[in-house]
Amino acid sequence: MKKQTKVFSVLFLIIVVLHIFGLLYNETLGALTKPFITILLAVVYLSAVKKPSFWYISALFFSFWGDTFLLFKDQFFLFGLVSFLMAHILYIKISSGYLRKIGFTKIITASIPFVLVFGSIVLLIKDNLGDMLIPVIIYGIIISAFGTLTLLNYLQQKTTENLWLFLGALIFIISDSFLAVNKFHEAREMYGVTIMVTYIVAQYLICKAMIIKDS
Repeated sequence: MKKQTKVFSVLFLIIVVLHIFGLLYNETLGALTKPFITILLAVVYLSAVKKPSFWYISALFFSFWGDTFLLFKDQFFLFGLVSFLMAHILYIKISSGYLRKIGFTKIITASIPFVLVFGSIVLLIKDNLGDMLIPVIIYGIIISAFGTLTLLNYLQQKTTENLWLFLGALIFIISDSFLAVNKFHEAREMYGVTIMVTYIVAQYLICKAMIIKDS
């Protein structure tokens, strides 16, 4: 790892620690540090690779806006949802580029666990979705597709970076599931920390995978 990448990685870790501390004890600190999570991930990535992926940087760009919009909770929730939807569409584009030709049956089989999770979450929260039903369903389909593609990619080539990419997608889905339950079913204080910890881990794993793939 390059020296500058190590420095930026340490800065990323410091921001993460400050953010989690802020979520637990200081709301202002939590809000101030949140946008810097994806900014520093982008800096870590750019410092580590020779030929940066435009699509990955774009995904982090939309993730940044998703994080920023969700700071305002109800007022800009839909904008945050759309921002992360765009990020996941870009992650799908990136992941599909790593896949060799694959049969329809394998795609359906790989999608089953993600469809089951998505369906269970929708059934749990559907009575409280109201006008958000269609946007949430669209978002769920997109993120399930992301998970399916990364699983197929790992099954085709079981490398460390493909495992990181798959785990990143899987943990992203877990994070979004907690977010959906917290907002549309039963709000709990512990969910806030769980959502962000899983989200940060997911983005970090995806970043690690992209660094290896683009180095």
